[in-house]
Amino acid sequence: MKIQTELEDTIRLLESLLGENEDLIMRRFHIFGDHPAILMYFSNMADQAAINSEIMKSLMYVPSHLEGKEIQPERLKHVLLYDSLHHSKGTLESKVSVIVDGVLRGQTVVAVQGFDEAILLDTASVTKRTVNQPETEQVIRGPREGFIEQLETNIALLRYRLPTPDFRIKMTKIGRITKSRVAICYLKGIANDALIQEVQNRLAVIDIDGVLDVGYLEQFIEDNHYSPFPQVQNTERPDKAVANMLEGRVIIMVDGSPFALIAPTVFSQFYQTTEDYSERFVMVSFIRLARLLALAFSLITPSLYVAIISYNPELIPTEFAVAVSGGRAGVPFPSVVEVLVMEASMEVLREATLRLPQQIGGALSIVGVLVIGQAAVAAGFVSPITVVTIALTTIGSFATPAYNAALALRLLRFPLVVLAGMFGLYGVMVGLILIANHMLSLRSFGVPYLSPIVPGNFEGMKDTAMRAPLWSMKKRPALLHPPNQNRLGDDVKEKLDQSYHNTLDPLKVGNEKWGEADGVSTPSDRHSSDRGTD
Repeated sequence: MKIQTELEDTIRLLESLLGENEDLIMRRFHIFGDHPAILMYFSNMADQAAINSEIMKSLMYVPSHLEGKEIQPERLKHVLLYDSLHHSKGTLESKVSVIVDGVLRGQTVVAVQGFDEAILLDTASVTKRTVNQPETEQVIRGPREGFIEQLETNIALLRYRLPTPDFRIKMTKIGRITKSRVAICYLKGIANDALIQEVQNRLAVIDIDGVLDVGYLEQFIEDNHYSPFPQVQNTERPDKAVANMLEGRVIIMVDGSPFALIAPTVFSQFYQTTEDYSERFVMVSFIRLARLLALAFSLITPSLYVAIISYNPELIPTEFAVAVSGGRAGVPFPSVVEVLVMEASMEVLREATLRLPQQIGGALSIVGVLVIGQAAVAAGFVSPITVVTIALTTIGSFATPAYNAALALRLLRFPLVVLAGMFGLYGVMVGLILIANHMLSLRSFGVPYLSPIVPGNFEGMKDTAMRAPLWSMKKRPALLHPPNQNRLGDDVKEKLDQSYHNTLDPLKVGNEKWGEADGVSTPSDRHSSDRGTD
């Protein structure tokens, strides 16, 4: 359907489509005091100050260079766009659907008597929160900016860090009702064209009434929908998104969501943080190994405890076995029930702490951990060693940087504990083998989930369990098949070594021997020569 040349017909058509809304402003006026027109916008979505100064004022008064000249009706449209309007974003549009969608997004439409096209002006002004520090990915050393809900601001945060024409954005709309804008961001010449096309194809087939968060898209585009492990990473840090784009990955953002999706994703990315690349590689490698140890604690500690206590107590040293048996004296439940009850209680406490206001949540966590745990031990419901085991497990899950990856490990603890209670250490090993086999079968946009460990790639292994120096990681991840694989210039390390000069070496600065070695006379030499002449 297109705009009618009769102004009244256009008004009735737009009124019928937009409905009766108190915030819908319809202002009739005369362009240059002669041509009937109407201006239409939603007051809560548009910048009314800009409408008054840049649109209304410029349309009601003839431009100074055209005063006294007759403007023909066929030239009026050209004059309005190129001589009169003081607005940088103005377009002509004849489709009613596009005009209605623009008004609903905060744009202003100007319809003129006799025109078969309306003027659509971008005056959107929606209240938004300021750019502040991310809540879920805090770092000690690194940028403090995080994404917000407005897509334009998020794109600006990326473009600020990527001042290159190779930064490309492809826009699409998903959602029959919400028509949410989705941005696919990548670096031309670095991201593989097949990967970009695959992302577009997966997004194109999504048919849903509304997309309110980027997590909706994640559930549609992941390879295995029944796996507990996330196959697409999310982040609210612009610097992390840019770092992944520089490696050849694609970033997906949705208008209204403060998170961005990173595709493809491998498992090693979930225990890496932004500051791993801001600090020196020796210290970062140690911290990363500590995270991996915490990850192992969070997964297998409860099941190992149940297996050893129930089936293989001979593996415990004698003194420690005596202490454990003394702590378990009087506990009416077997170890597997004891651990499952404590794990379930901890999950309920964690969820309650997360949902309560911050001031109350901190107090509840202290009460739950100290008071309830101590009371349970004193009452004989659980043993002290069980409380210690569950505490280590919980602390390990908190040390995992990615929330969705930690959630998967929390879920897998329960079947491992059940297997340990049924078959002992054999059950634990079978469970771990099944988990490893499942992870080996996973793919993220065709990339093996355990890359670069399986299949092995030496260059990629430099940034897995430990991190090699930045100057030694010369290639981008081979698993992404980037057209441009070189991340560093040729012979960077050699050039750095050659450029080092110890200009403030105390053996060279202010030392008389330095002058003697270079054949330069020192002050003492000059004084002695002066005395000799005397």
